[in-house]
Amino acid sequence: MTARPDAAAFIAEVFDPGSWTCWDRPVRHDTAVFPGYRDVLDRARRDSGRDEAIVTGEGTIEGRPVAALVGEFGFLAGSVGVATARRIVATVRAATARGLPLLAAPVSGGTRMQEGTPAFVQMVAVSGAVAAHRAAGLPYLVYLRHPTTGGVFASWGSLGHVTMAEPGALVGFLGPRVCRLLTGEDLPEGVQTAEHLHEHGLVDAVLPLPEVRGYVHRALDVMCRPGPDVPRSPRVAPGAPMQAEAVWDAVERTRRPDRPGASDLLRIAATNVTPLSGSAEGEPSGPVTLALARFGDVACVVVAEDHARRDLPLGPAALRAARRGVRLAAELGLPLVTVVDTPGAELSAAAERGGLAGQIARTLHDMVTLPSPSLCVLLGEGCGGGALALLPADRVVATPDAWLSPLPPEGASAILYRTPDRAAELARRQRIGCANLYDDGIVDRVIPAPPDDPDAFVRRVGAVIADELRTLLPRPAAQRLTARRRRFDRIAFPAAVGE
Repeated sequence: MTARPDAAAFIAEVFDPGSWTCWDRPVRHDTAVFPGYRDVLDRARRDSGRDEAIVTGEGTIEGRPVAALVGEFGFLAGSVGVATARRIVATVRAATARGLPLLAAPVSGGTRMQEGTPAFVQMVAVSGAVAAHRAAGLPYLVYLRHPTTGGVFASWGSLGHVTMAEPGALVGFLGPRVCRLLTGEDLPEGVQTAEHLHEHGLVDAVLPLPEVRGYVHRALDVMCRPGPDVPRSPRVAPGAPMQAEAVWDAVERTRRPDRPGASDLLRIAATNVTPLSGSAEGEPSGPVTLALARFGDVACVVVAEDHARRDLPLGPAALRAARRGVRLAAELGLPLVTVVDTPGAELSAAAERGGLAGQIARTLHDMVTLPSPSLCVLLGEGCGGGALALLPADRVVATPDAWLSPLPPEGASAILYRTPDRAAELARRQRIGCANLYDDGIVDRVIPAPPDDPDAFVRRVGAVIADELRTLLPRPAAQRLTARRRRFDRIAFPAAVGE
């Protein structure tokens, strides 16, 4: 690690020049709890120039007001005592009351040992304040600095909608020295680094301090809710369904490795893309791509099955990552865009032990009950429960080659005829093709494909996404939820459900 930037250096690097206003109020410490504690505090004040291990306030990032909690390692290694926690809670509550996004930049060895259990249990109050901030639909971003351990990492350091970390930072529950003293063993080398956490889906990005400002700006440009009037642009003409379709040809085209996928959609057709990583529960997201993004003038959360990563298993961890994206859309009140493009869920003993079926069911539940507007894009392959999990949206649009089936056609053929050789026949009979999906009311709109121009097609898909979201945003949530449930009722019981 290079020299550790203090709180002042962090603020100067991330916030607009001259915009910072400090919210800190004088603190009172109970110095009777530990012998010599008063002298320890006095020395910490002199050494750090601070009165506590946290600096709080408000500034602007590219003109956007943002509240912040910035750790000061120079004050008793950033440890959290009762006064520290009170300052944190007061700041979080003030940010919530003012409707401000909140950026936390902890750097801490955890609970202050001189204050013991009374300081330790303050993490509950801090976590509660952050939970209330998130429940108010306000963004909470975290930048984990070197080092962040103990109760800080186990509370407000791990509750971000989006989490960044400093390159090479030591981040973990128990510091290596304490772990060695308590267990007599060393943790494996590198297991508590920011890079390792990113690899396992606990951190969304590893960024040096000069890049934090831009990342936060891009993320907040999507995460902060738009006003009641979303600017509208001319509608894209709805795509007409194909009158006739060679279903098996479409299936084979979607399996080509060179065709456009979700990564191309985000790269070509979206702006202000902020990739997210993993389930935030210690698991990578596999073939599922999570991102904050804009399509046209509409901000959204994207949960996409990525054709470019189809060789990775779509197992329980990938679905937990997808559910993280759905929760993010719900908490922030942002529209959700799902992209279905998968050869199917993982078929393995590990997936069974990991509760694959239960994760599909819970994803379906989350999608059906999501209060935010939702749009599903059938971009290519739509095989099995892994595809179905991301289907229940307010609107479903599809590309001409897209298909949706309970099994790969070869699997259906094997079940019915004990051979995969009748897959093409089964694909037609099972009504898996795009034209059938449109006729059956599963797909609302087909996106026409320009010939031999993949980039133009991807841009057209992006324009349709923006157009559909603009139409959905003004509708009341209760109306959308009712309509979402009824659309699938109409498919199941077309004669029993009225308009």
